[in-house]
Amino acid sequence: MKRVITYGTFDLLHYGHINLLRRAKALGDYLIVVISSDEFNWNEKHKKCYFTYEQRKALVESIRYVDLVIPEESWDQKRRDMHEYHVDTFVMGDDWKGKFDFLKEEGVEVVYLPRTPEISTSQIKHDLNEAADAGESKTTHDDIDTDPCK
Repeated sequence: MKRVITYGTFDLLHYGHINLLRRAKALGDYLIVVISSDEFNWNEKHKKCYFTYEQRKALVESIRYVDLVIPEESWDQKRRDMHEYHVDTFVMGDDWKGKFDFLKEEGVEVVYLPRTPEISTSQIKHDLNEAADAGESKTTHDDIDTDPCK
């Protein structure tokens, strides 16, 4: 059985994530997805997620290409994971090209897949913030019709 592993935050799950997971799964028989924990995201990456780790995990587990989801809690965990989970292929988006080549020393094939160009979580967050700043997404309680009979 060929095992593939990929890492990510997977916040605001979108079709670019699905494309990555589909292509990663096509490289093997068993796909492990390692999702950054809330603490790791905040303390090491200085990123705040919209969804909690448990919510992101539940979303990713529901994707048919994914066989196992585990937490990422440190940068140096990758070397351990390669051995613990008997990984054959490590996959990341090509925006990380070259950054994980050291894993070849662990006997793992390293593959950088092209990103889905027109979508990213960063772009979604930027667009939402821009819309909020422009007043496009501001809704008051008075704007919401709560009468179920209408």
